[in-house]
Amino acid sequence: MKRSPLLHAELSHVIASLGHGDMLVLGDAGLPIPDGPRRIDLAVARGVPLLDDVLNAVLSEMQVEGIVVADEALGDAKKLPGWYPQSLGIEPQTVSHEEFKRRTAKARAMVRTGECTPYANIILIAGVAF
Repeated sequence: MKRSPLLHAELSHVIASLGHGDMLVLGDAGLPIPDGPRRIDLAVARGVPLLDDVLNAVLSEMQVEGIVVADEALGDAKKLPGWYPQSLGIEPQTVSHEEFKRRTAKARAMVRTGECTPYANIILIAGVAF
């Protein structure tokens, strides 16, 4: 059995196969998944699992060098949402929600969560650990 917090075999395999600059998308229950990226559907019910829970598990295994979120996720106050991984010290690139959805077509995989908060979606860009 693995020691890291991430136990989902398919998701762990995708992370292990990422190369420098590859994108992994974590999305809410309503984010459309285009043809192309591998689909990993974790949604069980509204709020199960939450984006924050999946994000923390993914970050336990993934080296991240960049992050993209939709402008709309910041709200009127232009403040990072509570689920944003500020501990990484990475300033996110922000794009319109429409541009965010276009970029997901180039992702290696998209993970659908049970999150039902509008615009709770994040693109993680793989870095290198050396």
